Amino acid sequence: MQNTSYQELLEEEARAEARRRHPLRLLLIFLTAFFILQYGWEMSRGSLIERAVIDHATVVPAAWLIDSLWPGQEIHAEGHRLVSPHGRLNVLNGCEGLETLFLLVAAVLAYPFPWRVRVLGLVLGTLLVYGLNQTRLVLLWHAFLQDRAFFGLLHGTVLPLAMVALCLLGFLWFVARHDARPA
Repeated sequence: MQNTSYQELLEEEARAEARRRHPLRLLLIFLTAFFILQYGWEMSRGSLIERAVIDHATVVPAAWLIDSLWPGQEIHAEGHRLVSPHGRLNVLNGCEGLETLFLLVAAVLAYPFPWRVRVLGLVLGTLLVYGLNQTRLVLLWHAFLQDRAFFGLLHGTVLPLAMVALCLLGFLWFVARHDARPA
């Protein structure tokens, strides 16, 4: 009798796992999370939150990084601008990497990880996107100074796609490393 009950328990757990992994469920959670995050960010336009994220958390560290790597640039942050005697580059809403972060956060929230693993994924994902975006700003600064046409290509196509692709690879690595559940 206990074998039957244990077998039934295993079968019920397998059915519950299949429900958690159903593609439409994952897609619905992903899209809902992404749109809520994106809507919330859009509602913050012009607010202290937007200025804190763009001016302080994005531009100031980028200026410090560029100035540390190339002191001859004499770059500093002025609000949402990277400024030096060589030029000025505006870092506006959309240049802070949050859309890529929102995609990654939505993926981590949608995937049926245990909560501890999910929190780890959110922390690591945030660090990944932040590092990639700071690197992107350094590259864009130098492209801006060297070749405006190349800057446009990097800014509008190459670097956004590279960030999304690298985050996808990071997510897939994270899933492979932390998903001990059977498919």
